[in-house]
Amino acid sequence: MAESMQGLRRTHRCAEVTEAQIGSEVTLMGWTQKRRNLGSLIFVDLRDRSGIMQVVFDENDIGAEGFAKAGTIRSEYVLAVAGRVERRGGAINEKLKTGTMELRATSLRILSESETPPFPIEENSQTKEELRLKNRTLDLRRPDIQRNLMVKSQVARLSRDFMADEGFLEIETPMLGKSTPEGARDYLVPSRIYRGSFFALPQSPQLYKQLLMVAGYDRYFQLARCFRDEDLRADRQPEFTQMDMELSFVDIDDVIDVNERLLQHLWKEVLGVDLKTPFPRMKWIDAMNRFGSDKPDLRFGMELVDISDLVKDCGFSVFADCVKSGGSVRGINVRGQASMPRKKIDALTDFVKGYGMKGLAYIQLREDGTKCSFSKFMKEEEISAIVQAMDGQPGDLLLIGADQFKLVCQTMGALRCDLARKLDLIDPEKFEFLWVVEFPQFEWSDEENRFMAMHHPFTMPMEEDLVYLDPKEDLGRIRAKAYDIVLNGVEIGGGSVRIHQADVQEKMFECLGFTKEQAQEQFSFLLNAFRYGVPPHAGLAYGLDRVVMMMLGLDSIRDVIAFPKVKDSSDMMTQAPAPVEEKQLKELGIEIGSEPKD
Repeated sequence: MAESMQGLRRTHRCAEVTEAQIGSEVTLMGWTQKRRNLGSLIFVDLRDRSGIMQVVFDENDIGAEGFAKAGTIRSEYVLAVAGRVERRGGAINEKLKTGTMELRATSLRILSESETPPFPIEENSQTKEELRLKNRTLDLRRPDIQRNLMVKSQVARLSRDFMADEGFLEIETPMLGKSTPEGARDYLVPSRIYRGSFFALPQSPQLYKQLLMVAGYDRYFQLARCFRDEDLRADRQPEFTQMDMELSFVDIDDVIDVNERLLQHLWKEVLGVDLKTPFPRMKWIDAMNRFGSDKPDLRFGMELVDISDLVKDCGFSVFADCVKSGGSVRGINVRGQASMPRKKIDALTDFVKGYGMKGLAYIQLREDGTKCSFSKFMKEEEISAIVQAMDGQPGDLLLIGADQFKLVCQTMGALRCDLARKLDLIDPEKFEFLWVVEFPQFEWSDEENRFMAMHHPFTMPMEEDLVYLDPKEDLGRIRAKAYDIVLNGVEIGGGSVRIHQADVQEKMFECLGFTKEQAQEQFSFLLNAFRYGVPPHAGLAYGLDRVVMMMLGLDSIRDVIAFPKVKDSSDMMTQAPAPVEEKQLKELGIEIGSEPKD
């Protein structure tokens, strides 16, 4: 039967007891990790968020009644134990922080009993994620998950303190705002009072933080909750936390400087790692050309090589026709893999087909001679020129793809990363930071059949490209004063210098297809504020969850979020989203229609 605390107070967390307490009386409270009954002695591993302390129950110390009670303890029972800290009489457990000590119990209260859990509460659980997420409260008891969330809390606290010392003010922005175009899908909240009208949950505090700069607050910071109704990946969630900032009277270098020092501070305080600054910078076009990605992983080589000029007039129509149609032919050199069996090469071909590319050509520079998948279509000297351009050496495998620039770059870049993982070329202990700069201002959307802002409509173009900011010009040539911070092939944050001139902002809306009336309707609150003196300003936002995921070398962002969603945006524990009562819908003037047909 569960007992009350009856005025009993915990003196220490389990793993906060040190050898300085040996001989002292302490009171610990926590969950039973494990129990071992040796007849005359009962051992219990007591666990809380700090770690584990071994508790010894001896009838001579706790009395017959207490010893009998200890015999009823089972896994995950919640206990309050008072006793004396002693040096372990048995073997030392070097895996535990408290492995040299034990608590000799003199008093025991069972505060709560537990049914047998559906899976063991242990680190690196092999239990299926679906079962763990359905029982997330139990899953959150796992020591590794608890450590992750404690690191996240530490990162948040350190960031707040650092930003305050840098003169940033922490200011909250609204959760209920106006839906605006040019972004991911909004989560909408119907208004009961204004029938047929909706609030939108913020995808970011972008407009509000710009307005704070217009209002003269100079430096803003917030740990902001954000929401995006988009398809999920391992490093994305429909609701997440941004470490958000905005600065006035600055340019790119100022923003990069404060953020490099922030990251340096976090890595030193949390991981004890000294980051060298300044971080390298790379233009977007160079990142795409060399790595096939605007978030390249620099922990290994295998860079893409453009051989389009070499093959534009060759006899292999797959290459030549691709170049003639404006496409690109690019390859990667997989060092020492010339002996890769055909079955594995075919699997790599299937991999690139999954990205939309039609196939994969290859050259194996084997010791017993060169094998080329397209040799019958090309002259020997043409193949030799390709090998030379790709720095092929005996023992190397050259893989080549041909398609439109964006597709072939992205596909070969993804293949590069996939091979690096499979061939164990990545050092998990390395932290390779990179600033990717000079992104395109616009990108073409086949779905919308128009140019759209690659970042958002408030990003400032490079000054020298402002002459092209006109719907009659080629918008694809305009570069943005935007910057992403990339770590080990993952974008952990991004930002830009903002437009602060009314005429440039008006031109930007025009290029995006907004009429003056539409721009005023959507963004009147911003445009009206911009009439009264706007400082030059810039900002950046990190995905806090993603930063912590990368710091800890985790594969899934769900491991740093207390109650995460799964890929269909549902919560397996609470079964949200769920239907609501008809009465609630009527109050909002909402009627649920039938499922849309494909």
